[in-house]
Amino acid sequence: MKNTMSFLLLILLALVVATSEETEAEALLKWKSSLYQPGSLASWAIRNGTSPCAWYGISCDQAGNVVQISLQSSNINGTLDSLNFTSFRNLISLNLSDNILQGSIPSGISNFSKLNSLDLGTNSFGNFVPSEIGDLSELVYLSLFNNNFVGPVPSQLSRLSKVRHFDLGHNHLNNTEYSNFSAMPSVLYLSLFLNNLTGFFPQFIFKCTNLTYLDLSQNAFSGPVPDSLANMSMLRELHLGTNNFIGGIPPVLSSISSLRVLELGNNPLGGPLPSSLSQLKFLERLNLKYAGMNSTIPPELGLCTNLNFIDLSFNQLSGPLPFTFVNLTKMREIDISSNNLSGEIPGEFYKSWPELIVFKVQNNSLTGRIPQDIGLAKKLTVLFINKNSLVGPIPSEIENLVLLTQLVLSENSLSGPIPPSIGNLKNLISLFLVYNNLSGEIPDEIGSLVSLNHLDLSGNSLSGPIPPSIGNLKNLVWLQLFKNKLSGKIPSEIGNLVLLYQLDLSNNSLSGPIPPSIGNLKHLIFLYLYINNLSGEIPDEIFLKSKYGSGP
Repeated sequence: MKNTMSFLLLILLALVVATSEETEAEALLKWKSSLYQPGSLASWAIRNGTSPCAWYGISCDQAGNVVQISLQSSNINGTLDSLNFTSFRNLISLNLSDNILQGSIPSGISNFSKLNSLDLGTNSFGNFVPSEIGDLSELVYLSLFNNNFVGPVPSQLSRLSKVRHFDLGHNHLNNTEYSNFSAMPSVLYLSLFLNNLTGFFPQFIFKCTNLTYLDLSQNAFSGPVPDSLANMSMLRELHLGTNNFIGGIPPVLSSISSLRVLELGNNPLGGPLPSSLSQLKFLERLNLKYAGMNSTIPPELGLCTNLNFIDLSFNQLSGPLPFTFVNLTKMREIDISSNNLSGEIPGEFYKSWPELIVFKVQNNSLTGRIPQDIGLAKKLTVLFINKNSLVGPIPSEIENLVLLTQLVLSENSLSGPIPPSIGNLKNLISLFLVYNNLSGEIPDEIGSLVSLNHLDLSGNSLSGPIPPSIGNLKNLVWLQLFKNKLSGKIPSEIGNLVLLYQLDLSNNSLSGPIPPSIGNLKHLIFLYLYINNLSGEIPDEIFLKSKYGSGP
């Protein structure tokens, strides 16, 4: 009798499990039927009593209960309206990120009582963020990133006492009453990036005492950056850029010794760049562009030897580039453009920065020569030194920068010839040497720069012919050689540049006929040939290809 009862109990238990699986399967199939062409869910079908545990994106526990739905990047198009949340009592993880889901998040989501991870990021969900998400007491990971949510951030979400990752960035949230927020002691990662949030710095954040990552950038927060941030001793990344913060950079930020990333750019902060930032020994990235700073660059920054990224562009910084920057041996990207910097570029920088890939110092008042040591920065991909007062030749050592994609040396007082060694830079996409005092002929080797799409040598004293090798540059869309002393014929090979939309050879001493091959330039919109010594008739093809003809 006892064995019979045990057998019946096992049968009953099996029926309960089967019913539970069928309920979950039915709920999933009902939702699938509401979606638009759910091709990625082809395996979602009842075949010979198959449970949903074998379906794509579904994971179950040993009892056969659905515990995980992972459908990220599955091209799912539809809403959550037909998903029966009550059918998934054991669900612990729901990831529907990077799909095409829209509509609202139903309030029934609160039925996922065991859920510890919810990722609905990068969809098109809209309307308000449901306050019922705050009832998911087991939630550790929450991401609603990159949707179309509007209205306030519900204060109920601050009841998520276990949440560690909290991301509502890249939405349209606004008008939040932060005083109603509770402490969130477990949160480590907090992002409200790229919303429409206003007001002073949210005070509830100071209750998040274990924060390691904070991103409030690209909002409309105002007032000063609070000194209380110094109490956030665990903070590793602080992103406050693109807001309306004022009152300077608080020197107390230097007491957050764990900081790796400090981003305050695009704020009207004003004031000096504090030398106290040198105390941030672990700092790796410093972004203070468009911050209204009006001091010198403190040489003490050279003590931040872990720095690999500096952006101080578009300020009113003056004085020289600190020689102490030679200590920043991990430097990869530096942008100090559009300031009032003076003095020379120390060649020792290029010796000391073997990992350098981006160097931008354009639009300053730098003097002296381009250091020959620039050839040691063999990983450089971007070099902008334009709009300064540099003199002397373009160093031939530039041939070593074989990874360069952009080289801009325009609007200086550089002299001498264009070095033939420039032909080694096979990866160049843009070459701008505009408005210098360069002389001599355009080297034939320029035809080796087959990746170029922009070439501008205008406003110099270049002489001699246009080399026929220029016809090798079949990726060019922009070619400007105006205001030089070029002579001889326009090479017929220029007709090989079939992607060209702008060609300006004006203000030279070119002679002979206009080559009919220009008619091959099917994309040509702008053609300027005036102030030359050209002869013969204007080919009819030019008027078919050029919006403004060949005249002045």
